[in-house]
Amino acid sequence: MAQSEQTVAIKVTEHGWLSTFQDLGREHSEFMGVPCGGAADQHSAALANILVGNHRSATTIEIMGGRFAFTPQAPVLISVTGAPADVTVNGEPVRLWEPVCVPSKARVVIANARNGMRNYLAFNGSLSTDLFMGSAAPEARMGFPQVIAAGQALELRTAYTGFEHPYLTQPLFRLPVPVPAFSPGPWTVDIVEGPETDAAEGIRELLATREYTVTPTSNHVGLRLDGPVVHPKGLGEIVSHGVPIGAFEIPHGDELIILGRYRTLTAGYPIVAFATKACLPMLGQACPGQKMRFRWVTHQHAVQTHREEQQRLMALEERVGNLFAAVGLPLQASTAPQSAAA
Repeated sequence: MAQSEQTVAIKVTEHGWLSTFQDLGREHSEFMGVPCGGAADQHSAALANILVGNHRSATTIEIMGGRFAFTPQAPVLISVTGAPADVTVNGEPVRLWEPVCVPSKARVVIANARNGMRNYLAFNGSLSTDLFMGSAAPEARMGFPQVIAAGQALELRTAYTGFEHPYLTQPLFRLPVPVPAFSPGPWTVDIVEGPETDAAEGIRELLATREYTVTPTSNHVGLRLDGPVVHPKGLGEIVSHGVPIGAFEIPHGDELIILGRYRTLTAGYPIVAFATKACLPMLGQACPGQKMRFRWVTHQHAVQTHREEQQRLMALEERVGNLFAAVGLPLQASTAPQSAAA
């Protein structure tokens, strides 16, 4: 029997450094010249939604640093994923990467993110927000910033009305969540060859053996890294061409750029490598000062790693679906895997 939804007001009292509505991005927008955008860490955003019984692509809140705090006017079911952080409900610590039952009028605080750049907050149900080309993802260049401010009252449509269960805190109830490792040391990013790899003599050895540092000039368009580079030779003028997410560009200056989800869609800089799809969420968490190392892998390895990651997400979706159905928690219409944007 379908559960009726209600509208719950959520009062934001602290908004962190930058908090926005976010989802997995726009599908079928790039042929019209609009980047897909979406959560920088797609893995954490998808998991936040799965853990509260939503579609992977439902709207979440992306929190980039600082303190984010809110108070719901009715019970809500939430999850917080992403970088390690301190999460409290009425001053009591709760865990990241699992469903959390929040009572009516409780104060929830997410703060002190470390070893990463972003947290993702999901609510069971649907957050009310405007859409641009079918997505809640910000697109500031098109006048669609989606910024959340302190004092703002968000609206949530949800069938969740509170939950108490004696087994919820037992280990038997733990979910198989594929939590990334947010180590404080250098991160290792898997890469495959690009179209200009051979033209940059020595770039394979350089990327495989040297350490690179994310600089403060990095943003949602791409990461800028300080470290040694080799400029390709004999290419002449490169005609502007399509550039995918995760492309390693070497511009005229001595730096390395890794393009993100809000990149421009064409460019004329040489591309010497691509980050594998499984490593893109890690790049979305990189803070200024983060050290990185790179490891060359085959295309077959890159595809297999991505498939294994998707299998783990599907296994979690199945487990959450069975669990929520067994104890009467509301699910969105379908918990089948949702395709991410390009």
